[in-house]
Amino acid sequence: MTDQLQLQSLVTADGKLELRLAKIEVPKPADDEVLVRIEASPINPSDLGLLFGLADMSTARQSGTADDPVITADIPEKMLKALAARVGQPMPVGNEGGGVVVEAGASDEAQALLGKTVGVLGGAMYTQYRVIKAKQCLAMHEGVTPAESASCFVNPLTALAMVETMKMEGFTALCHTAAASNLGQMLQKICLKDGVELVNIVRKQEQVDLLKGIGARYVCNSSEASFMDDLANAIAETSAYIAFDATGGGNLASQLLTSMEAAAMRNASDYNRYGSDQFKQVYIYGGLDRSPTTLTRNFGFSWSLGGFLLTPFLQKVGPVETEKLRQRVADEIRTTFASHYTREVSLAEALSLEAISVYGKQATGEKYLINPSK
Repeated sequence: MTDQLQLQSLVTADGKLELRLAKIEVPKPADDEVLVRIEASPINPSDLGLLFGLADMSTARQSGTADDPVITADIPEKMLKALAARVGQPMPVGNEGGGVVVEAGASDEAQALLGKTVGVLGGAMYTQYRVIKAKQCLAMHEGVTPAESASCFVNPLTALAMVETMKMEGFTALCHTAAASNLGQMLQKICLKDGVELVNIVRKQEQVDLLKGIGARYVCNSSEASFMDDLANAIAETSAYIAFDATGGGNLASQLLTSMEAAAMRNASDYNRYGSDQFKQVYIYGGLDRSPTTLTRNFGFSWSLGGFLLTPFLQKVGPVETEKLRQRVADEIRTTFASHYTREVSLAEALSLEAISVYGKQATGEKYLINPSK
C-alpha cells in the first residue's frame, strides 16, 4: 500500500506552531490488530489542545497550496515552558473516528472485524489509515455508516459516565453546563430514557428551545436576569446536587454551588453558621472558558470542586462495565447517541484559516467532521 496523509501538529524551538499534512507509511497490522480506512473523524474540543498547542490562533497564517497547506501561529512566551516536552516532535491529532476494516491480523478477534464498519478510539485519527488493536474498535450494526460511528466514544461515553458517577456517589439528579452541545443533547436523551432528572444550563434562548424540543424539562439560561433564581428553583425541585461543568473558567462553578446551597437551605429548620449539611459536588470536565476559575465562598463548607475525565472513570469501573456502556452506544448510535455536524471537510480543508476560525471557537452548533478519504 502507498504512503498516506496524516495531519500533524508541531511546536518549534523558536516558539511557533506548525500544522501540516505529512506523508507516512501505512503499517501492517499485527495479529491482534486491524487496519481501518478512516472515513470520518470529529473535531472535538478535546482535540484542540493538542492541535493548537496553546498557540494564539489569532496570529495564524496560511501558506503552501490548497492541497498541501501549512498553518503557522505564534505561541505566547509564557506558554512555552508548558510545551517544552513537545518541541520538535510532530504529533498526530484526532482522538476518535469511524471507518471500515480493510485488513486484519491473524487473531480471531481481528478477523471477525474484517470488512465491518467500526468506531475507533486511540488517537492519530486525522489520517487516511489507522492500525489499531482490535479491542479498541467498536463494531457497528449493519447499515451504520462511518460518519454515524465517528463520534461513538468521547461524547457518548462521557455522557454515560456522568450518569453513572451520579449514581455511584449517591445522587439522584444532576446539572450540566454548555448543555446544548452534542454531548449535552446525548445526556438529555440518556436522562429521559433512564428516568433521571437533569438541569440544563445554556447561554441563549435558541439553545433553550433546542433542548425543550427534545424533551428537556429544566433549562436555565445564564444570560437571563432571573438565572440564579431559576437555577436554585430547578435544583430544589430535582435535588440535583452534582454538576458537570464544561466551561471551566469564570464563575459558573461558583454559581452552581451557590444555587445548590440556596436550594438546600430552603428545607433547613435551624440556622447553621457553616451552611447546609447537603453535600454539593461540581466536576469541571472542559475548558471552554480559559480564564481563572473564580469561587465566591457563600455556599457553606459541605462541597467539593474537582476535575473529571473519561479515562480514569473507565479504569475505575473496569472492563466488564465499560463493555456494557460501549454496547449501549452501538445499539443506540442512531438515536440517543446520534451526532450532528455543521460541515464535512477533507484533511486539507481542515487546515484552512476559514475552517479554523469556525471550529476553533468551540461554538455550539459548529461541529466539524474530517473525512480523510475525501
